[in-house]
Amino acid sequence: MNKQQLLVQLQSEGVQLLTAEGQTLGRRGGAGPSDHKAMTIDGTTVMVPVYTESASDSAIGLKIDGKSGTLLRNDAAIANVELPQQPKFYELTTADGIPYSHIALLHSRDVLATTLLQTCLRYDTPGQACQFCAIGQSLAAGRTIARKSPEQLAEVAEAAVRLDGVKQLIMTTGTPNRTDRGAAYLARCAAAVKAQVPHLPIQAQCEPPDDFVWFQRMRDAGVDNLGMHLEAVEPRVRSQVMPGKSEVPVSYYLEAFAAAVNVFGRGQVSTYLLAGLGDSFDALVSMCDRLIDLGVYPFLVPFVPLAGTPLAKQSPPKSEFMRTLYERIGTKLQSAELFASDTKAGCAKCGACSALSAFEHKVSI
Repeated sequence: MNKQQLLVQLQSEGVQLLTAEGQTLGRRGGAGPSDHKAMTIDGTTVMVPVYTESASDSAIGLKIDGKSGTLLRNDAAIANVELPQQPKFYELTTADGIPYSHIALLHSRDVLATTLLQTCLRYDTPGQACQFCAIGQSLAAGRTIARKSPEQLAEVAEAAVRLDGVKQLIMTTGTPNRTDRGAAYLARCAAAVKAQVPHLPIQAQCEPPDDFVWFQRMRDAGVDNLGMHLEAVEPRVRSQVMPGKSEVPVSYYLEAFAAAVNVFGRGQVSTYLLAGLGDSFDALVSMCDRLIDLGVYPFLVPFVPLAGTPLAKQSPPKSEFMRTLYERIGTKLQSAELFASDTKAGCAKCGACSALSAFEHKVSI
C-alpha cells in the first residue's frame, strides 16, 4: 500500500485504538474534526477518526508508545506515526480564568482553530438542524464557551504563535442570523487578531451573507481566505441532511462564490464537500468542475459520522470511492493550476482532513 492509498483509507475508515482503556487521544464532540486524532505519517499530518463506530471496526489499528505509534494490520506493522503533543498555550488562562483551550484549539500540527459562536440558530430547532453537526456537544460538556470575544481570540492567537509556532488561524461559527450569517462577527475578530499578530494568515468560514458587501468588509478586516461550505450538492440530499441550511440554495452559493473570488482572489475561496452524505459520484464531480472553473477550491472530504448526531450510524464512504473521486478532481485541479499549497489559509491549506492535495500533482509520493 502506497502513501496515497494509506491516507485515503485512514481518513475514510479510521483506526482502532490499541491503547490502555480510558486513555484519551483525541477530541470527542464539537465542531470541526471531532472524534479524530492528529498523526504524522512520513511528514504528512492527517486527522484520522478514532472514536467513531466505523473506526472501531477498522482493519487498521494504532499502537501508542509515548510520542509515536505504529499502524498495524493483522498484527503486522505497516507504518510508523508521530503524535503531536499538547501545545504550550493550553497551559494558560485568560485574566478572567478561562482556559485558552476553551477559546481555540490546535488542529493538525500548526493550525489554530476556533468556533467563535458555539451556537447556531438551527441547532436546537426541530426540523432545521444539520444531521451531521455536533457543534453543541463541546459546549454542553463544558469544554468551550458559547461566545469567544475578539479580545480573547487575539490573546490566544498571539500566545499560540509565540509558544507553539502556529502558522494560520481558521475561524468558523455557528450561524447567528439570516442576514450577515456571522460575517460581521468574523470581521471583528479578524481585525482584533491582526492587531496582535499582523502576519498570521486567517480563514473565515460562514454561510453566504445576504449582502455581498460583507466580502470586502471581511477582507478589509484582515481575512485572507474565505470558506463557504456546501457540504452536500444534490437538492434531495441537502433537504434530508441539512433541512434548514438547504433553504439557502446552491444557486445562491454559486453567486456568492463568484462575488467572493472577485474580492479574495482565485484560489482564496473554498468550500467543504462531504462525500458520503448521499450525493452521487457524478454530482460531486460536476459540482467540483463548476467550482474549479469559478476559481473556488473544492475541499473534498470523506463524511465522518460523529457520535451523538442523527447520522452517527451512517457508514462513511468506501476508500475506493474516495480514491476515484480524488483522482478525478485532482486531475481537474492540476489542469486548472489550482493548488491547495497556494491558498493563504484554511482547511485546504492545512489538508489534514482530506487526501485531495496528494492527488493534485502526478508525481510518486
